[in-house]
Amino acid sequence: MTKGLVVTYLSLIVLIPLAAIAAKAFSAGPAEFWDAIRQPQAIAALKLTAICSLIVVAINAVMGTLIAWVLVRDEFPGKSIVNSMIDLPFALPTIVASLTLLTLYGNDSFLGIHAAYTKFAVIIALLFVTLPFVVRAVQPLLLSLDRDMESAAESLGAGKVRIFTQIIFPNLLPGIAAGVALAFARALGEFGALVLISGNVPYKTEVASVFIRGQIESDQVVGAAAVSVVLLVFSMCMLAFVNLIQKWGLRHDR
Repeated sequence: MTKGLVVTYLSLIVLIPLAAIAAKAFSAGPAEFWDAIRQPQAIAALKLTAICSLIVVAINAVMGTLIAWVLVRDEFPGKSIVNSMIDLPFALPTIVASLTLLTLYGNDSFLGIHAAYTKFAVIIALLFVTLPFVVRAVQPLLLSLDRDMESAAESLGAGKVRIFTQIIFPNLLPGIAAGVALAFARALGEFGALVLISGNVPYKTEVASVFIRGQIESDQVVGAAAVSVVLLVFSMCMLAFVNLIQKWGLRHDR
């Protein structure tokens, strides 16, 4: 009974809506689907989304790991506050995040950084909403890491760089990869944090999610569904990658 309840719930919440989107995308035939995703504005939006997402996850892979390292290995005043702030992008409504970023980096910025309505603004917004993924994926691995291995390697004459590359990093890699994949999937579909600060300029700062909204407002439902399916495929590939990394991590631990 429990299994049936779980399957029914997942079907209603996840599977059926996704199937409906795919059916709508192909409702006019494969030719209409390909025409919808090959139109220049759609290609520009998908390209911008993919490139900015890749840049963001590359930065997050490095900075997220460093932040996790500092939170686990270092002690400093206000550490608990900083640790709590990492989850702020999860709790804060994304439209509020967009307004906050617009205040900080808009034309009236008191910081003197006028980045609104540029590709740089898109990257900043995506960095904000994806910050926690790598940090929270790496932290548990650092906490569970056997410090005796590092001490033993150091006593045998290994330097800090060698200890990190040969002992620490291989243990952190599954968490880094999983965090990066989840951050990439989140960045692909982000809407709220971008809608104000990006300016939504077609061919320049319009990301795929905003393009989809524009298609809906123009009553181009099939076109919106087609681009949604492309994002869905990207996201499913990322989730499959996460599962592979997690399985590899389990084998590595054994």
